[in-house]
Amino acid sequence: MKKYLLLSVLFSVVALSKSFGADGYNIKVKINGLKDTVAYLGNYYGDKQYLKDTAKVDHNGTVVFSGKEKLPGGIYLVVTPRKTYFEIIVDKEQNFSLETDTADFIGTMKVKGSSDNELFYQYLRNGVTMQKRIMDKSKTLAAAKTKSDSTKVTDSLKVMNDQLDTYRQKFAKDHPGTLLAKLFNAIPEPTIPDAPILENGRKDSTFAYRYYRAHFLDNLDLADDRLLRTPIYNQKLSKYFTQVIPQIPDTIALETDWVVAKAKPNPETFKYVVWWLTYNYETSKIMGMDAVFVHMVEKHYMNNEVTWIDSAQMAKIIDRAKKISPNVLGNKAPILKLRDQNMNVVSMDEIKSPYMVMVFWDPTCGHCKKEIPKLDSLYRKTLKANNTEVFAVNLDGDQKQWMDYVQEHNLEWINVWDPYNESDFRKKYDIYSTPVIYVLDKDRNIVAKRISVEQLGEVMPKIWERDKKKS
Repeated sequence: MKKYLLLSVLFSVVALSKSFGADGYNIKVKINGLKDTVAYLGNYYGDKQYLKDTAKVDHNGTVVFSGKEKLPGGIYLVVTPRKTYFEIIVDKEQNFSLETDTADFIGTMKVKGSSDNELFYQYLRNGVTMQKRIMDKSKTLAAAKTKSDSTKVTDSLKVMNDQLDTYRQKFAKDHPGTLLAKLFNAIPEPTIPDAPILENGRKDSTFAYRYYRAHFLDNLDLADDRLLRTPIYNQKLSKYFTQVIPQIPDTIALETDWVVAKAKPNPETFKYVVWWLTYNYETSKIMGMDAVFVHMVEKHYMNNEVTWIDSAQMAKIIDRAKKISPNVLGNKAPILKLRDQNMNVVSMDEIKSPYMVMVFWDPTCGHCKKEIPKLDSLYRKTLKANNTEVFAVNLDGDQKQWMDYVQEHNLEWINVWDPYNESDFRKKYDIYSTPVIYVLDKDRNIVAKRISVEQLGEVMPKIWERDKKKS
């Protein structure tokens, strides 16, 4: 299994969270219903939660979290050994006390010395009530038996959701500058105005999407690292890149430039966004998205903008990008000159078939033994009849094993290998496992890669049909 290079980078990002001074933090919490144990202070970071501090809970249920340096701002969690928890705001005020009860953390919360948390729990008490009404109404909607009943409940739900949004908006307006206000401003999605009328008298049918996309991140301050320590930052970032913008590598690459530029004024948000984009597109399961990974590395790592990883890790990331770069979708396939079973040189550019399927395999590979017969069946059934040649490259094993397998299974396609390591095919096609399938069109551009035989059977008819329409 491939070990991704960037798994450790997140911890570097977290470790580099900036300090806010040397006067420290002191958060005293009394939790009625808890005693003689330990409690934990954690915080959100991206889409995860991290442990920040551990302290003893005395016989009276009191626990004190303290440290010599101030905590970076965000939403933190006080967690009990029973894995129950409540959230608190940590920002400018870092010397305060709380008292609550395990029976109802929110309802019984009392705050001293923190206006942020007084406001937070005021909101939670009101917001939870509103959200409970919404959830109850949603259950009613699920149980609705008639269209009329369903419409009434849906309209009622909309009113309640609007009320919750209005409450948040008023809160943000009444308490500007607070972390909670910034968080509330970031939550709503764009309100789309009426589409303009085109010259033909019709409404612009694409306006709603274009407006939604252009304004989706308007109210998320990508350069405020406090928002990194709330759930909203990662949620909005993830939705934008996976659901809002078209899932086309070139389009996504352009959007990464725009988003990174927005985060760059703050060193910590810059680190997180660069890491998040690089890691997610290196590990993406969607074919072709590795081109975005290459773009990120070329743009930020090779230009010395990334300073938070060591030279060894940097070298590995850059090397990985260089291996992927020649074989991203849309590129001309690197020409290979290999040898057939008679040791004659066979060059890819001499093959006349308009379509080519390249398969890198090994007769001793267990998975290959399952996939190669499937590919042979597909070749005999549809590929050969549609002028699609298979260029099968043997990776390992001795010549006899390879030739015996080809003869035993009567593989009629082009069978080649590289006994003298002349072609450097592993580097050119990023071969680190077997089998690997590439698809080349009539111009020898890479149009699909790292797909299964089943997916190949779905992809090829689409390519043939597309080219028929063009001709």
